[in-house]
Amino acid sequence: MSQKIIHEDQKYIDGLVQNNPFIIQSIYDTFAPKVINYIKMNSGNESHAQDVIQETIITIYNQAIEKDLKLTCPFDAYFFLLCKRKWLNQLKKIGNKEVTINEEVLSKDDDAQELAFETTLFEQQHELFTEMFQKLGKACKDILKATFKIKSMEEVAESLGVSYAYARKKKSLCIGKLSKMVQEAPRFNNLKS
Repeated sequence: MSQKIIHEDQKYIDGLVQNNPFIIQSIYDTFAPKVINYIKMNSGNESHAQDVIQETIITIYNQAIEKDLKLTCPFDAYFFLLCKRKWLNQLKKIGNKEVTINEEVLSKDDDAQELAFETTLFEQQHELFTEMFQKLGKACKDILKATFKIKSMEEVAESLGVSYAYARKKKSLCIGKLSKMVQEAPRFNNLKS
């Protein structure tokens, strides 16, 4: 795989990760109006647009934290494409058949398309994982949550008041169960990257 050049707009991703209020406000001031206009032109209103923008920012933040997202295209193209996809998915879910797609507004940037696809896939995988995690029993949830927060299994065992051997065995069983649930979910095959 060829090494792609990080775009100068990586500053927006870094700003989100650092929770920089200036960068976050800049994203809203600079990129939100285009999204709001698009959603208003496609069966939505300003409130819908604000929700989509907020959800997209959270998704980008999560991907940046968990997958070390590196921007290889303009932030505008990437952000808009994510918002557009999120809005069109919401329209499909509510069964709204009157969707007008203004092609002039759509980005043709290949890197933006690729990054948006990766982010959408990441978000869907994260949603499936969360959904299956919620179906686990309390003991599995407790031990896995503890291992997400605490790196040392000795500390996990101590915090849960169980032996080290039990904590390791239970963690292994719970991860196996969660993996099986995710893989058996009907939409799993559509989410492979």
